[in-house]
Amino acid sequence: MSNPLKKTMVYLGLADEEEVYEEPAPQPTNRNKTATVEKAAPVTPLHRPAVVRQPAPATVSEILTVHPKQYRDAQTIAENFRDGIPVIINLSQMSDADARRLIDFASGLSLGLYGRIERVTSKVFLLSPENVAVSGDGAVAHADADAVPFTQP
Repeated sequence: MSNPLKKTMVYLGLADEEEVYEEPAPQPTNRNKTATVEKAAPVTPLHRPAVVRQPAPATVSEILTVHPKQYRDAQTIAENFRDGIPVIINLSQMSDADARRLIDFASGLSLGLYGRIERVTSKVFLLSPENVAVSGDGAVAHADADAVPFTQP
């Protein structure tokens, strides 16, 4: 029998599954008794399927604008972005700490779903799915002159 830690690592995909050869059970010495020897069934390893990306719709019929007040509003952003809807996030009603957390989340979300995140103003960001092209010069528009941009300390 194998080590339980090894089995757990194989189950979680952290280690490769090795074929285990078991030695046959010892035969009884008395020939008059019938021995029942159970044979192990062949084991087929399960392989995780490759990630299949769903084709995104060809045209954009809506753009969602979100004014989050708390970090938990990120669920609405994620659900719509996952469905291929571009999302404009206006962080003007959030504290700076929660806004940084939300932008970190949105950055990971856009990276994981092959999209893009762009800063429109210091507190407004655009999440665009991979099928949406955004044109422009790519420069940050400064609508709020006294707003502090998000900078990492």
